Amino acid sequence: MEHATHIEETQLQNTPSLSAGDLAELMSSFNEVTAKLEQTHTQLRGEVVRLNTELTQANEALQRSKRLAALGEMAAGISHEIRNPLGSIRLYTRMLQDDLAEMPEQCSIVDKIGRAVTGLDQIVGDVLSFSREMRVRPAMTSASMVIEDAMCACVAILDGLDVKTEVMDGCEEINCDPSMVHQALINIIRNGAQATKDHGGRQLTISVQKGAGSGVEIAVADSGGGIDEEIIERMFNPFFTTRAAGTGLGLSIVHRIMDAHSGSVRVENRTDDSGWTQGATVSLLIPDRVSERAPVDGQPQIVVRAGRMSQPRVESGTAVHGAPNVIEPAARGEVA
Repeated sequence: MEHATHIEETQLQNTPSLSAGDLAELMSSFNEVTAKLEQTHTQLRGEVVRLNTELTQANEALQRSKRLAALGEMAAGISHEIRNPLGSIRLYTRMLQDDLAEMPEQCSIVDKIGRAVTGLDQIVGDVLSFSREMRVRPAMTSASMVIEDAMCACVAILDGLDVKTEVMDGCEEINCDPSMVHQALINIIRNGAQATKDHGGRQLTISVQKGAGSGVEIAVADSGGGIDEEIIERMFNPFFTTRAAGTGLGLSIVHRIMDAHSGSVRVENRTDDSGWTQGATVSLLIPDRVSERAPVDGQPQIVVRAGRMSQPRVESGTAVHGAPNVIEPAARGEVA
């Protein structure tokens, strides 16, 4: 027993001891591994937060899509029931106009009825456009032609504004449903032009450039007073409007068109270095590949975000002249 104890003591005496330098190196390695583990843990926590945020947004978008689908079905049924008697009223109005051709005073009253019927029919048309199934028929389309056609359809509201267009290199050909994008572009051009005029602005810029990821971005930048953040959060809701006239369906239709393209809509306020609002920019983000399909319920792609963005650079374009000098912007913009 004493012999075994002696052997163990001898082995311990022969074991090399750690120097101060070895111990310092060991502690340094330990601290390095600990720091890496803490960094990895922080990254994983950040990723979990990001995924939870995306999941929450996706669930909210899913619920919104379901509500819109139900509302669309109801609106379609009501609109059809209204449009049928409107057709009869229009027919009888024309008959009255013929019968009262020699009675100007009475004929003017009939004309008012006819204009009221036309206005109601336009509202019904907007409701049906919003509620109908949107099946995308993609084709390679000229971006310049789409912009030109949309501007021609908005010639009245653009009168007196300086409209500039720019198509960046490599963005002339876009894959989309030209008729749908034409309709969406008309809606945002009209809103941008009205906001510009309401706030004494003069310039409206329409540009096409590469998207942040893939695809193209068609942007309409006005020189109005910008849009309040609470309005940005609601402006794509059906029947929401800040104007006295209008159905409030224009931007909802834009939302559905971009959803059908698997694209998105971005809304941003532009500010200068001093924080002064220079206007708002509404962008249509269209992916490179658009399938010929109807939108899938529960997969809305709308992205609404308020933030800072520099004003697009414009070197060439088309101008509509005749506007007064720019007046300082007033309150925030309105949406139809």
